[in-house]
Amino acid sequence: MSIAELDQTARSILIENDQGGYTVPTKGLYPYQWNWDSVFVALGFATFDQDRAWREIEMLFEGQWHDGMVPHILFRKDDPSYFPGPSVWGTSGGQIPSSGHSQPPVAATVIRDLVEADTSGKSEDRAAALFPNLMAWHRWFLAYRDPEGEGLLAVIHPWESGRDNLPDWDDALRAVEVKDIGPYERKDTSHVDPAMRPHKEDYDRYLSIMAACRKVGWDPAEVARTCPFFVADPGVTFIFLRACRDLLVLAERLGKDTDADEIRGWITRLERGAKILWQDNLQAHVALDRRSGKHTNGISSASFLALYAGLADQQTLTALCGHFDRISDKVRYLMPSYDPDHESYEPLRYWRGPVWAMINYMIARGFAEIGDGVRADKLRRDTASLIETNGFAEYFSPETGAGAGGGTFSWTAAIWLTWASPTRVKQAA
Repeated sequence: MSIAELDQTARSILIENDQGGYTVPTKGLYPYQWNWDSVFVALGFATFDQDRAWREIEMLFEGQWHDGMVPHILFRKDDPSYFPGPSVWGTSGGQIPSSGHSQPPVAATVIRDLVEADTSGKSEDRAAALFPNLMAWHRWFLAYRDPEGEGLLAVIHPWESGRDNLPDWDDALRAVEVKDIGPYERKDTSHVDPAMRPHKEDYDRYLSIMAACRKVGWDPAEVARTCPFFVADPGVTFIFLRACRDLLVLAERLGKDTDADEIRGWITRLERGAKILWQDNLQAHVALDRRSGKHTNGISSASFLALYAGLADQQTLTALCGHFDRISDKVRYLMPSYDPDHESYEPLRYWRGPVWAMINYMIARGFAEIGDGVRADKLRRDTASLIETNGFAEYFSPETGAGAGGGTFSWTAAIWLTWASPTRVKQAA
């Protein structure tokens, strides 16, 4: 398929997955609106329909809870092909049935991107309308995922991280007692090879965490205090820190001086907190189980998001460049979601090894912003090659390039359009 044909296929995927203002990740496997999927999808739409890009994000915020949380799934209809659906979650926090926790908050970053790429002259008004929602969401994260004010964000469920079965969650999950769940039938393994999905014992604990949160009515303070799973995540922390920096730019642009001062305080707090995630023996930022007090022992692709978050001190930069080059020598395609030298690495099982296009995009952006065009371009070229060879899959093997998970995937198409396509590179030159 030519580059022009791939460009058109990517646009067609977004259009075909459009459900009338919001986009499903892929039909069948994921039939609802997912939080960070939608925000990345907006970047793809923006390359050919800026109004539609804004609508994607605006519809996501229609599901914002009264306390400020933006859920990871909005159940705009009850589709029996997906489990667990709205009746299992049992939430009542917003106007639209939803899941009970959030996902990595990339929205402020993408909204800033949309404003700066705008050709319509209407973007500032749309950003201004969303700005209070962004502030409320960011305040929610700081209040209920960093209740001690240390500057690092925890997740209450592996799904909140966006990286569901990452090895970093293994020990914390094993400590979750399996209880308060009845018989259930998974739907994901009827759409995708079970070898590419989380194990049943993982799902038992996923549902047990949900049951514990239902018991306290999804009250965010009680969830933070009592949830059996509470793990500080470098991925969410770094994405949030980057989002705060971009939210500050929006605040300054919109003349929100009081909000800007508040955001500067958040940034200082998060820069301080990131140091708690650093492990000298690994020379990387890693997850920290807040219940046990133990750091994890592996390097995930999220460790490389430190640069994207603006943490480019010499120690971090030197360490990440070393890990980047070491891993480059181990696999054919970057960036595996987990260190291939780690015993828990699996090249085709979801987040235990595969390459994800939108993570590559964020890592590359971090390298580009500190002036390392060589590593940034390596990530872009690898991503482009994976898509050119194996289509718009959900994720890819770092060893063979084989596409895995769902097909005709919206955020893979979006990342192609906004970054990986050679067409986009020529336009940016």
